[in-house]
Amino acid sequence: MTSFLRGVYHLAAWLLFFLPVWTLSEGRKLLVIPIDGSHWLSMQPVLEQLNQRGQEIVVVAPEINLWINPSAHYTMKTYSVPYTKEFLEEQHKTMGHKVFSQQPFLEKITSAFSKMRNITMILFHSCEQFLANKELIKYLEESKFDAVFMDPLFPCGQIVAEHLSLPSVYFIRGIPCGVEFHATMCPNPPSYLPRFFTGYTDHMTFIQRVRNLLVSSIEFLVCYLFYSPYEHLIKEFLHQDMTVPELFSHASIWLMKYDFVFEYPRPMMPNMVCIGGTICGQQKPLSQEFEAIVNASGEHGIVVFSLGSMVSEIPMKKAMEIAEALGKVPQTVIWRYTGEAPPNLSKNTKLVKWLPQNDLLAHPKTRAFITHGGSHGVYEGICNGVPMVLMPLFGDQMDNAMRVESRGAGVTLNILEMTSKDIADALNTVINDIRYKENIMRLSALHLDRPVHPLDLAVHWVEFVMRHKGAPHLRPAAHDLNWIQYHSLDVIAFLLAVVLVTTFISFECCLFCCRKCFCKKGRDKSSKSKMQ
Repeated sequence: MTSFLRGVYHLAAWLLFFLPVWTLSEGRKLLVIPIDGSHWLSMQPVLEQLNQRGQEIVVVAPEINLWINPSAHYTMKTYSVPYTKEFLEEQHKTMGHKVFSQQPFLEKITSAFSKMRNITMILFHSCEQFLANKELIKYLEESKFDAVFMDPLFPCGQIVAEHLSLPSVYFIRGIPCGVEFHATMCPNPPSYLPRFFTGYTDHMTFIQRVRNLLVSSIEFLVCYLFYSPYEHLIKEFLHQDMTVPELFSHASIWLMKYDFVFEYPRPMMPNMVCIGGTICGQQKPLSQEFEAIVNASGEHGIVVFSLGSMVSEIPMKKAMEIAEALGKVPQTVIWRYTGEAPPNLSKNTKLVKWLPQNDLLAHPKTRAFITHGGSHGVYEGICNGVPMVLMPLFGDQMDNAMRVESRGAGVTLNILEMTSKDIADALNTVINDIRYKENIMRLSALHLDRPVHPLDLAVHWVEFVMRHKGAPHLRPAAHDLNWIQYHSLDVIAFLLAVVLVTTFISFECCLFCCRKCFCKKGRDKSSKSKMQ
C-alpha cells in the first residue's frame, strides 16, 4: 500500500512538473489592436486571462494614449500618431464641461456630428501612421501570429489582419450605425429593435416605430461618414476595392458584450457570441482607506458615485447642486471626482481620485450606485445587485439607462435639467423602495446563473480561432449572395413572370376559344338564313 501511495505521489509530482511545460509549448501568439479609453479597460481582463493560459500577446497601440500601458501580461509595440499627450489630456479635461453645457437642439446635433467626424479623422490619421510604419509592419509580418484580436471601431486592425492573412476576433459592445449587423448579415428589424441614441425600449408605440424606422434609414449615412475615409486606405494597402462592412464580414468571431438580462432579446448569428459581464470579477478585499470609510458609515451604508473615466471634472455650479443633494441622504457617499471640490460638500461625502468600483459595489453595505450608464459600470451594478441612479452623458449611455429603468432596477435623471431635489429624491427612491432592490437582485441572479463565466467564454473563442485558424463553419452563406439574391427578389421576379406568362397564355386561350365559338355560331346563323 505504501509503495502504491509512493507511486501516486511520484506520478503527481511528474504531472505538476511537466504540465506547465506542456501548457507553454501549446501557447500561441496573438496580435491585439485595441482602442484607448473604456474599450481598452474592458478588454484587459481577457488579455490577462489569455496570458495566464500560456498565450503570447503583442499589443500594438499609439505611442500617445491615456490607458494603454506596458504590462507583464503582454509585449507592447507603439507607432507615432498626429497628436500630442497635451491634446488628449485637454480633450479629457474639457469633456465634462461639454456634456454639461446647454445647447439648442440643432446645435447639439451639429456638435455631435462634428465630434464624430473629429474622432473619425483622429482614428483615420492614426491608421495612416500605423500602416506607413514599415518597420512595425515588417515586424508583424515576421512574427507569425495565429490571430488578431481587435475593436472594430478602429478598422485598421482588420486591414492588418487581411494583410497578414490572419483570422480575426472582434470585441465590441456596438457601433452607432449598426455596421456589425450589416457585416454579419444578422437580421435587425426596426419594428422591435430600437436604434442607438433613440432611448426607446423594445416595446415601441406607433410613433416611436416611425421614428425608429427613420433613424434606421439614415444609419447608412452615419456609417458612410464614419468609415468612408478607410476605403482609400484599403485600396492603397490591400490593393482591393472593398467597403468597410465588406471588410468586417471577414471576421471569424464577434464577441458581443451583450447579456439579454440587460439587452433586449434579438436575433444573433452563429459567429456572434454574447459575453456581457466579462468585467464582473470576484470581490477583492478593500484597502484600509476604503474599509475605514465603509465601516464608519453605520447602519445606513454607502452610496458609490462615479461618472466614468472620461469625465474628470464638471462645472462648479452643477458640482454644487450634486453636493447639496448628496448631503441630504443619510448614507456615506464615496464620489470619484478629480476636479475642484465644491465648497458646500457635506461631511457624509468623501471625494476620491480613484475607487475600486467592483469591490465597493460587492460590499453588503452598499445601498445604491450613481453612474453615468456606461456598459462597464452597469454590468458591475447588475452583477452585484445594486440599484442605480443613472446620469447618462453621451454615446450609448442614454440607451443603457433606459434599459436599466425599463427593468425597474434604476431611475434615470437628465444631467442638464436635474436639481438637487431630483437627485436626492432619486437616491431615496432606489434605496427605500424595496422594488428596486428586488428587481436588481432578480437581474443579478439571472445574469450569474450560467454554465460558463463570460470571461472564460471570451477566452475560449479567442483560443478556438487561434487553434483552428478561424471559424469558417460559422460563416453563413448569405455573405456569398448579392442584395437581390439575399432578399429573393430574383426568385420573386421569376415567379411573377411565370404567373404573368401563365395568366397571359390562359387569357389568350380563352379569347381564342371564345372567338372560335362565336365565329362558329355566326357562321351557323348565316348558313341557316341563306337556306331559308
